[in-house]
Amino acid sequence: MPHTAPRHLAEGPRVGIRPFTYEDAAEFTARARESKELHQPWLFPPDSESAYRAYAGRLIEDPSKAGFLVCQKDGEKNGERGDGALAGFININNIVEGGFRCGALGYGAFAHAAGRGLMREGLDLVVDHAFGPMRLHRLEINAQPRNTASLALARSCGFRLEGFSPKMIYIDGDWRDHERWAITAEMRASG
Repeated sequence: MPHTAPRHLAEGPRVGIRPFTYEDAAEFTARARESKELHQPWLFPPDSESAYRAYAGRLIEDPSKAGFLVCQKDGEKNGERGDGALAGFININNIVEGGFRCGALGYGAFAHAAGRGLMREGLDLVVDHAFGPMRLHRLEINAQPRNTASLALARSCGFRLEGFSPKMIYIDGDWRDHERWAITAEMRASG
């Protein structure tokens, strides 16, 4: 029986994006556990219900964050149910308004959806939503230099490499180097 999910904020041919809900805990954490090999050492999404509730709570309640679930649309099967199955997630963190109007993107595909172009479609939807209804001007992606999948996604969605920051973010017990990628509303409009 298909689960009932909130309406999509935006849709593409194969996916839609919608906000996180507390009701997504079981599917999200199961997908996170299935995807550990894909995610680590880059990413550590919550894989228990209590960790998910805390994580989702920050995305739902903190105005400096916005979280989006990338959901497969009906008819998208490939061995998975096509009733809104979670393909991945994209968060905008550190949202600053006023004259800056920017945010930092973080994202992860779930293993069953990796390499199928679903996250590319989802990231395009989130970028359009950020520059449209959210009225942001600039989005940044910070990715570790060896995280080739994340870098390829940033590049394919029109982000430009802006620099390299040594020991930028504390991940998995150490300060990690990151490449900084960004896109502005003007770049998106002309691209």
